[in-house]
Amino acid sequence: MSHFTRRHFLKTTALVAATTALSARSWAQVVGANGEVRVAVVGLNGRGKNHLTSLKEIKGARIAALCDVDRVLLEKTAAKLATEGITVKTYTDVRELLASPDIDAITIATPNHWHSLLGIWACQAGKDIYVEKPVSHNVWEGRQLVAAAKMHRRVAQAGTQIRSGEGLIDAVAWVRAGNLGKITAARGFCYKRRDSIGKTSGPQPVPDTIDYNLWTGPAPLIPPHRNTPKWGTVHYDWHWVYLYGNGDVGNQGIHQMDVARWFLGEPGLPRHTLSIGGRLGYEDDGDTPNNQVIIHDYATAPLIFEVRGLPAKSGAIAATGGLSEAEAATASARTMDKYRGVSIGNVIDCEGGSVVTNGYFAATAYDRDGKIVKEFKGRDRHMANFIDVVRSRKTAELHGPIDEGHVSSALCHLGNISHQVGRTAAPGELAEKIKGNAPLAEAYGRMAEHLAANGVDLGKTPATLGQPLALDPGAEKFTGQDSAAANALLKRDYRANFVVPQLA
Repeated sequence: MSHFTRRHFLKTTALVAATTALSARSWAQVVGANGEVRVAVVGLNGRGKNHLTSLKEIKGARIAALCDVDRVLLEKTAAKLATEGITVKTYTDVRELLASPDIDAITIATPNHWHSLLGIWACQAGKDIYVEKPVSHNVWEGRQLVAAAKMHRRVAQAGTQIRSGEGLIDAVAWVRAGNLGKITAARGFCYKRRDSIGKTSGPQPVPDTIDYNLWTGPAPLIPPHRNTPKWGTVHYDWHWVYLYGNGDVGNQGIHQMDVARWFLGEPGLPRHTLSIGGRLGYEDDGDTPNNQVIIHDYATAPLIFEVRGLPAKSGAIAATGGLSEAEAATASARTMDKYRGVSIGNVIDCEGGSVVTNGYFAATAYDRDGKIVKEFKGRDRHMANFIDVVRSRKTAELHGPIDEGHVSSALCHLGNISHQVGRTAAPGELAEKIKGNAPLAEAYGRMAEHLAANGVDLGKTPATLGQPLALDPGAEKFTGQDSAAANALLKRDYRANFVVPQLA
């Protein structure tokens, strides 16, 4: 692998940036000159595997390169592709990959804290980008990514693949046409068990096959403080650590909040936001909530999102006391059946009924009596849509444009910020504080039942009542006398050589 310097990268990206002045037609001809779009996949665990699977099925796309800071994973993935007749170049340093003239587009499946910076670097290097959700680690850097894509005229698709579900596209149009009357609440649910990641005694060693400096990138360079049998010290469990991840709100919740906002037709951020929750039921090395309710105040209707990370069924409850088996089963059934058994999906309440999405790409509409009015079915073509637009340069045809991905990612960050600047509150005080907000009180009441079913005593381990925060949606900043601490969390401090540039 050739030596790579920051100066080389800047010179290369400056040259490539100049080529973006080509017309959309001429650039499309350059991309398609050899009859294929040459794609590099960056980040090979988790979603990166899905990217490879999708790309292999798309006519006109060729997997040309792989990049990962884990050499073992990189070599293993390249070897597997070779058995399928796919030969790729491999990189551990993404800056070397971006300097290559042999790549047209990259898909980004790294940890969240890399998403925006890598997307910006790719735009500067003249590459089109597919960025996994959330597209940012914080609100400010997401806006810079949107600006980079616009500045360099890049195709930029957010990994919110539900937006390519043909059934959902039709369902959103049908509801927004008024077929069920006005929307009264847009709800999202993530009831997905997340086990404890354990408690370490201090810093953990990093395998010498992983370039931890590159893995850390924009975040502070500190040793990992987690170590699980399945993922080790580095991979996946970063989701539950604020330095790198955004909890399940940013992992799964981005999908459901994006769908809820899509139904509402709201283009920007809400007027107010509030979170209630905590990391409850166990004590481990994670610091993001495993149980959480977030409410965003929109003019159209409230957007309410719920996370539950403890077992849904009483038989899975750890032997820590709490309700009896029968009581726990009853409580769990109530929390699930209230909204037609949805565990991961959305319920859009309307004056004349509701629309339910229990999964990803299909939906069912019900009237007020529970009778099915209409069904919407479809399939996902999100990566194919990205490749189509890379060829055509018709960015208006993107199903998950980066600006939409930014706004929905920001919804995750807003809820987490409310939590981070909040404080723990006894159950009685918390209930008193939110009693005037009926949708929030109802959702919190069901969360409390779920926690009780898992033996969690909120009197002994209280939940955090987030700070109610007002927003200036246009400026993407908090307002009011209590906004200083919250505004400080809209952006992070970046390490030298990994600084997100200010472009907007």
